[in-house]
Amino acid sequence: MTRCSIDLRKRVIDFVRGGGSKAEAARRFQVGRASIYRWLSQDDALCYERPGPRRSHKLDWEALRVHVEDKADLTYKERARHFGVSYYCIWHAMHKMGLTRKKNDGVHAAL
Repeated sequence: MTRCSIDLRKRVIDFVRGGGSKAEAARRFQVGRASIYRWLSQDDALCYERPGPRRSHKLDWEALRVHVEDKADLTYKERARHFGVSYYCIWHAMHKMGLTRKKNDGVHAAL
């Protein structure tokens, strides 16, 4: 995905708002129709929005650390459900904090 210049966006938007079709604008200016729809749906069509998450992170790492200490036997999936985030979010946070979950801790303790 390449970022289109503001000048190109302005020409495309002016063409469509001037009565041209979105499909014709896509062919004429060699941009995707999805881009045109997205530009027209934005409040400021000439403003570039960076792709990626639009909201702040909702996982409190300190709460996760306490949760891991209190309930060490839970899986990542169960923790993700508890905090309302994805499995990967839990894995990433625990990895960054240096917290690991060993599946065989109980087996070695019994020996």
